[in-house]
Amino acid sequence: MSHRPIAVALASIVVLLCMAGAAWAQTGASLSGVVTDQTGAALPDVAVTLKNVASGETRTIPTDGEGHFHASGLPPGRWEIRAAKRGFADETRTAISLAVGQDATVDIKMQRSTTGACASYHEFSTTDCTLTWYGITVYGAYDIGVGWVSHGLPVNGYNYEGESLVNRNGNGSRFLVAPNNLQQTGLGVRGKEEFLPGWFVVFNASTGINPNSGLLANASATQTANNGLPRASYSEAIDGARAGQPFNDEYYGGVSSTLFGTLTFGRQRSLGTDAMLQYDPAGGSYAFSYIGYNGTMAGGGDTEDSRWDDALKYRLAYGPVHFGAMYKFTNGSGGCYLPSPLPPGGWTAANCTPEQPHNNAYGFDLGGKYGKFSADVVYQHYNQAISVLNPLLGPQSLSAPYQSTTNSINTIPITGTNLIDTNNTVYGIVTDNNAVLVTAKYIWDPFKFFAGYEYIWQNNPSNPLGVGASDQGGYIMSGVEDNNLDSEKLVNIWWAGAKYTFRSKTDFTFAWYQQRQSDFRSPPTCSPTAGFRASCAGTLNEVSLYVDYHFTKRFDAFAGNAYSYVSSGLAIAIPHGPGVPYFHNSNSAPTVGARFTF
Repeated sequence: MSHRPIAVALASIVVLLCMAGAAWAQTGASLSGVVTDQTGAALPDVAVTLKNVASGETRTIPTDGEGHFHASGLPPGRWEIRAAKRGFADETRTAISLAVGQDATVDIKMQRSTTGACASYHEFSTTDCTLTWYGITVYGAYDIGVGWVSHGLPVNGYNYEGESLVNRNGNGSRFLVAPNNLQQTGLGVRGKEEFLPGWFVVFNASTGINPNSGLLANASATQTANNGLPRASYSEAIDGARAGQPFNDEYYGGVSSTLFGTLTFGRQRSLGTDAMLQYDPAGGSYAFSYIGYNGTMAGGGDTEDSRWDDALKYRLAYGPVHFGAMYKFTNGSGGCYLPSPLPPGGWTAANCTPEQPHNNAYGFDLGGKYGKFSADVVYQHYNQAISVLNPLLGPQSLSAPYQSTTNSINTIPITGTNLIDTNNTVYGIVTDNNAVLVTAKYIWDPFKFFAGYEYIWQNNPSNPLGVGASDQGGYIMSGVEDNNLDSEKLVNIWWAGAKYTFRSKTDFTFAWYQQRQSDFRSPPTCSPTAGFRASCAGTLNEVSLYVDYHFTKRFDAFAGNAYSYVSSGLAIAIPHGPGVPYFHNSNSAPTVGARFTF
């Protein structure tokens, strides 16, 4: 049998295949590129989907270890590319035209998604991805350090704010463990789940913890822990919205729409607190920010009002403009008061006239962004705002053998056998507050500049509270002052600062804060010779400087110093009697520490 016909046939097939390959090379096109993250690092295992616009046909290919993708044999025409990877926002490139034989290159840069879940332990340890399962995210932080104070007090197990700010009872210098320096240590869980196209159920529950003791953050307990002790025996005592509640930060749920905004109900941060966290150069740091530590600004006059219980909150963003509104419903107990003159039997449940709570509040926020400049204006009004003072006096206090419980309506002292037990109660001033806040921020890489101003006016409450009225966290008030102001009290708060980022991992932050109050006694009796009272005009200043180095997205270390000082009416140690001054009117608080967030 002759092999010549077979050889001829094989040669013919080879020629035909070569002709077909040449024809395909003339008609087919290819598309390739590199996928990176926002820092320029290559992203492997990205699903790159190519779509032929005319036919709808798709092809999906993964990127290799160096972020490359390549597809050949594509028919000419219009194409789209979509890159998808867990933890990153999808990126799409449209209107890609491929000609016959063209070899096109399209590089893609992906941005990490704010809702991107961690895909591996490596991704968790090296990025800021979230711990999210089925739309539910667990988050938190642990922040602790060591510091020194020039004039401070021992820290107790409930104190979650450290000792950076000058304190009216601060005495000797000391080294201490410093909690929550850049951020409140705590845990939280939040969720966002779509139930209709563009509509989501949202919720959040979070709480603050003292990292030293593991106890829930509880400002009121720092007061009651010192009740009845001599002033020189105090540990650190503060006032605040966190009073040992199971969820002392936020606890709310609601509905969110991509078109109509978000409406939530529950315990929520006030609009002033939201603005403070965004426009404070130190981001609300307890160690380096007066407005973060003190809370007067965030609460529109009182620290306790930095968070509102039983509140509706609405947020809407439209292009570069955003709007917010908030309303707090009345809650709690208003206590009761005695008639004047004091009845023969003293104060009893039978003759104590009940008061009703009227502690509703409302606020509005309007802001926007233009290029690298952003600003917000916030107005807040709060009825029956409570400011808890220093711990109660008691048997060990040299100035009083017992704590006098004051009738809030007509200031009749309630003493002796009718005394409310002071072991777990607080004493405070009640006012109706109004506040207007104006803030601004400008980004000029690698700098960020911050500034803000708040004007607060306070008056005696139009609806007074009685003895036994409820305060934050279920505490009651054994002493209430509804008539603390002879005239309107005016408070002004300013701040300014800058943050410089060096090579993306190191932040240098400088901040200055000042608070001033007016005279609110009539007639005023305030002078260096006559002495000062807490009702006299006074000034508080704080300056801080710190550096923060980020080893990873989650772990950073910091070091810095805050120096604060007070004068005149703000340097008086109430309620220990008129004219009782601070032990020391200044405090220097250098701090070093570390923070881990997730």
